[in-house]
Amino acid sequence: MKIVIDDKSGFCFGVVRAVKRAELELLKGDLFSLGHIVHNKVEVARLERKGLKVIANADLDTMSHKRVYIRAHGEPPTTFQNCLKNNIEIIDATCPVVYKLQQKVIKAMELMKTQNGQVVIIGKKGHPEVIGLNGQIDNQGLVIEKLEDIDKIDFDRPIYILSQTTKSLRFFEQVSSEVTKRFKLDRSKLIIKDTICRSVSDREDHLTKFSSEHDLIIFVSGKDSSNGMVLYEVCRSSNSNCYKIEDEKELDNSWFDGVDSVGICGATSTPKWLLEQVASHIETHCV
Repeated sequence: MKIVIDDKSGFCFGVVRAVKRAELELLKGDLFSLGHIVHNKVEVARLERKGLKVIANADLDTMSHKRVYIRAHGEPPTTFQNCLKNNIEIIDATCPVVYKLQQKVIKAMELMKTQNGQVVIIGKKGHPEVIGLNGQIDNQGLVIEKLEDIDKIDFDRPIYILSQTTKSLRFFEQVSSEVTKRFKLDRSKLIIKDTICRSVSDREDHLTKFSSEHDLIIFVSGKDSSNGMVLYEVCRSSNSNCYKIEDEKELDNSWFDGVDSVGICGATSTPKWLLEQVASHIETHCV
């Protein structure tokens, strides 16, 4: 049986940068991460063994003179204000792509205020990146998570659309198309900005092809990974013989009956070492 690890799967640039920064900062002493660095419990556990402590935003109110790590997803301004108030040192590992998007959201709101318009953010409600984005504009943006949410938009007012960096390009295009159809004002009053990170969206076409080339696809991703859900569905639409797991413990030997070729791939929050660990387990126990 042939086992192939997708060469384009694994951490995206922002996550690689964030994890490396955390490892370096851990060498200096205690470090508190505001939420999980990545939506992957196996990688989080590895970093916790190195001494990283995960906290929630509410914990900031009872902390002082500590070092707090801001993950790649970014944070709203209120988080930085709370840290400053409590003499907390900030280690800011916000992904540069996310940071640029935060600045775009601010400028979008400034423009819309002059036109009595609306800022629309295509993204997952409650996702840390979306919380950070909407927080830049005092949570005045309208978050569109599913197509039905479009009904909440006022099509008689100007609209400025942006997207969470890890949303599906297909979904972004669906929403953009539907909004364009319903928009009632002059087209110049509708601004649509594709702010999806290409290190994520480019994987969709690649994984469609990769999945079609193997009898069985094992997709490795954390259960809470938004990007993981998107890319898993991409794989599954190309190859129905596809299973999503968090680590090798979830593998089922019966999946490999009569299989000649196995493709292993994962989300942008899935470390390459975990993909290799899954491949090694399959080779040892499932062949």
